[in-house]
Amino acid sequence: MKKLNRTIIFAVLCPVFLGGCASSKMPELKTVPKVDLSRYLGLWYEIARIDQTFQKGCVASTAEYSLKDDGRIKVLNKCRKGTVDGEEKSAEGVAWVVDRETNAKLKVSFFWPFSGKYWIIDLEPEYKWAVVGDPGREYLWILSRSPEMDDETYEGIMKRLKEQLYDISKIKKYPQKNKI
Repeated sequence: MKKLNRTIIFAVLCPVFLGGCASSKMPELKTVPKVDLSRYLGLWYEIARIDQTFQKGCVASTAEYSLKDDGRIKVLNKCRKGTVDGEEKSAEGVAWVVDRETNAKLKVSFFWPFSGKYWIIDLEPEYKWAVVGDPGREYLWILSRSPEMDDETYEGIMKRLKEQLYDISKIKKYPQKNKI
């Protein structure tokens, strides 16, 4: 019975914290060539995502990144439960760069010692929007500096995600509370 419990725990936690554990024959997920972290910091609105259990019921989600004194990045995620006027929930974590050459590969932790891969895989040159995923293609967030994204931009992102072998049928748009 203990072995079964460990197997179940591993099967549940592996994708959540390690970005997928099953061996895959997919090509490596490509990240952007370079990220200027000082420009990446700040508030981002979640436009769309692949649903995860830890975001169940979340709409109007945001992520805010700020530099900590130790060089790591403070991550503050917020969302509304159920509706854009629902109760606000938040989670605070920390991220750190694992690829100093590009700054495009990070790890993030909301519950030490567990962490997940946070790879910046698409980024608008003026940092107006970004796409974050993981090498197992289980996680994905499309982020924008404003609460809305035009259809042409969104469709371009979706085309590039398909080229990166993401199952785009899993990606869902979610509403934001404020319009800018």
